[in-house]
Amino acid sequence: MIKSLLPPSERQQTNTSNPDPETKTVALDVGGMKCAGCVKAVERQLEQNSAVVSACVNLITEVAVVKYQAANITPETLAEKLTKTGFPSKLRESDRSIYQIAQSNQAKRQQQEQQWTQELITATVLLVFSSIGHLHHLGLPVIALLSNIWIHFGLATLALLIPGRSLIVDGWRSLAQGMPNMNTLVGLGTVSAYLASCFALFLPSLGWECFFDEPVMLLGFILLGRTLEGKARNRASTALEKLVMLQPPIARLIGKKENSETIEIPVEQVKPGEWLRVLPGEKIPVDGIVITGETTVDEAMLTGESVAVVKTSLDLVRAGTINQSGVITVEITGIGQDTTLAKIINLVEAAQTRKAPVQQLADTIAGYFAYGVMAIATITFLFWYFLGTNIWDSVLTSDLHSLNMPMTGMAEISLTTSPLLLSLKLAIAVLVIACPCALGLATPTAILVGTSIGAESGILIKGGDVLERVQQLNTLVFDKTGTLTIGQPQVTECRPLSELTAQQLLQIAASIESGSNHPLAKAIITAAQQQDLTLLDTSDFATVIGQGMSAMVAGQQAYLGNREWLLNNGIKIDQQQESQAQSLAKSGKTVIYLAYQGILQGLIALEDSLRPDAAATVKQLQSLNLDTVLLTGDRPEVAQAIAQKLKISQVFSEVKPAEKAQIIQSFQQDNQTVAMIGDGINDAPALAQADVGISLQGGTDVAIATADIVLMQNQLQDVIKSLELSRATVNKIKQNLAWALAYNVLAIPLAAGVLLPQYGVLLSPVGAAVAMASSSLIVVTNSLLLNKAGGRRNNHENISITEY
Repeated sequence: MIKSLLPPSERQQTNTSNPDPETKTVALDVGGMKCAGCVKAVERQLEQNSAVVSACVNLITEVAVVKYQAANITPETLAEKLTKTGFPSKLRESDRSIYQIAQSNQAKRQQQEQQWTQELITATVLLVFSSIGHLHHLGLPVIALLSNIWIHFGLATLALLIPGRSLIVDGWRSLAQGMPNMNTLVGLGTVSAYLASCFALFLPSLGWECFFDEPVMLLGFILLGRTLEGKARNRASTALEKLVMLQPPIARLIGKKENSETIEIPVEQVKPGEWLRVLPGEKIPVDGIVITGETTVDEAMLTGESVAVVKTSLDLVRAGTINQSGVITVEITGIGQDTTLAKIINLVEAAQTRKAPVQQLADTIAGYFAYGVMAIATITFLFWYFLGTNIWDSVLTSDLHSLNMPMTGMAEISLTTSPLLLSLKLAIAVLVIACPCALGLATPTAILVGTSIGAESGILIKGGDVLERVQQLNTLVFDKTGTLTIGQPQVTECRPLSELTAQQLLQIAASIESGSNHPLAKAIITAAQQQDLTLLDTSDFATVIGQGMSAMVAGQQAYLGNREWLLNNGIKIDQQQESQAQSLAKSGKTVIYLAYQGILQGLIALEDSLRPDAAATVKQLQSLNLDTVLLTGDRPEVAQAIAQKLKISQVFSEVKPAEKAQIIQSFQQDNQTVAMIGDGINDAPALAQADVGISLQGGTDVAIATADIVLMQNQLQDVIKSLELSRATVNKIKQNLAWALAYNVLAIPLAAGVLLPQYGVLLSPVGAAVAMASSSLIVVTNSLLLNKAGGRRNNHENISITEY
């Protein structure tokens, strides 16, 4: 089906105006976040300020992106407020090189891991000594001193004061500020167990059991889980830093005179316009233009393209790419945040901060999660103390199955205890087993890994919300020129219709087009240069966009353009001439009419070749049950020829730039989820209107800025890869959320003693701690499996997603 769009109807159009110029966006580095509850707390703290338009916080990258009214508040004030509430924050430093920032983040992460390891070692030592004191229960010899209750009191006290101190202090501070988090739940459980044991020790008349080993074991397993989870999270976040570390720290500065001396200086000190020398095997430190030398450059780390690119004089080179074979001199055009590498890094980091809609729901649940768990723990305590132990009094004296430490599995123990102590243990187990972290990490870890895989493969996906929309696509709309075609039309035929020769036709046309930058003009001028044709004296240029040009060539009036342009200027076209033009057009060629000395002198045919991967890409998309549509400003005959080659049945031709967005909107009104794939300025409104905008890197800056996905390799087949990666990432998110929700739904009732009356199964606080630590680790590890599914390869071969 082919449609030639009529004058635009009166439809409501998407507002694409610029945002309020007084509104700015800033990135804050936020520390102290432990779980999704912390994320929600930070967002609430920021959004409480009336000058804050929006705030989006990422737990994994520890970044808050804040849009605010610059006239009413400063970023420093926002950071100071967060710091006072327990989340140390600072403004992202923009004057440092990306290499310096990466080094700083790396040092911070190493310091954090070192602190975790020290706390874990201390907790493990205390746990070992506490466990040795119970060996006599297994009939094994034991040092009498380690069985002394006062020794266990000391071990538990040390556990709370040394390895558990930061955890407990953070938890209580968050509770006092009305923002309870995971540490609040663990702290309540640990301190409750410790205080109950202290009462039993110092007031023996109560007849309570001392269980000082519980807080020691609780903290030991909690810290073990936190350390393993933290290392896994850091591993996920290092993917972006691999891109950052591509920029070398040192540059070789040389003068612009011959035999100038080379000086090595830090890369952040170079300035645009200066010259640098890059030796074979070195990374190029900045964006620039090759002044002298010839080489091949490995751009795989930026574009995913495995084949090295030849670079000669006046060719562009990019920061972070590798000079392979020759010595080159480069004039600096972009430094610091203005380099392509920095822009990619900023784009990926921003993408990792944008949340998928499902994450908004998860964060909302997690924000109230701690309150709900504390309420359930309270209800559990009250139920068992006042009702449960009276209804099922046998639970106080009978043999119970205790789900405890993993090395003993399910051990049968004889328990004689008071209602108060049993109720307290069950309440503590509820506090400890609940895991808001698994819920909070489910989405951001998968998005972090997925977008990093894409960046390494030359596919920039601008956020989790984009990933989710890609999953819902059912219609893909293609622009023609520069998207399905190479975007470099070539003259295929000059057909004389009067006394002028083919060469004369081309010479006159090139002379007229010398005043234009249009792609067709460049093609005609290039063809004339290839035939060594000289341009004629030309003056009085006039252009009507979408129709053609006129000029005085060698003293005679000339017109060059489409059929309507010539007719409007009084040039007659007979039926035979029109038949020849239609014949060329039906073969898929763009036909330009040339009139000179008052008559139609001839036709010039141009053709833009299809991209080599266009047919295979469209075929594969159609095999995925996706509707494909061609949307072009070209004439119906050209559009139809392209559509027939690609087997696209639905075609819109002669579409003006302003009308492209309207067509996308019409599909959306028919309940279609639409992706627009384009590369030009005229595609920007349609890219913005579409549910997912996809731009090729070879396109304009406006198109790239508007698009949701940028294909850095400038290859159409990457559309397939982006769909596969998005689907695999969203599937990981669903798996993670399913696990996190199922875990809490099943684990909390188990900890509350739901199986205790009938089956005698009791989940001890220590067993709860092991389960809680494992749940977060499972979510992070599952997200990291995307690395294998996404096929992270050194040679950047095609992504092949296997869903787990």
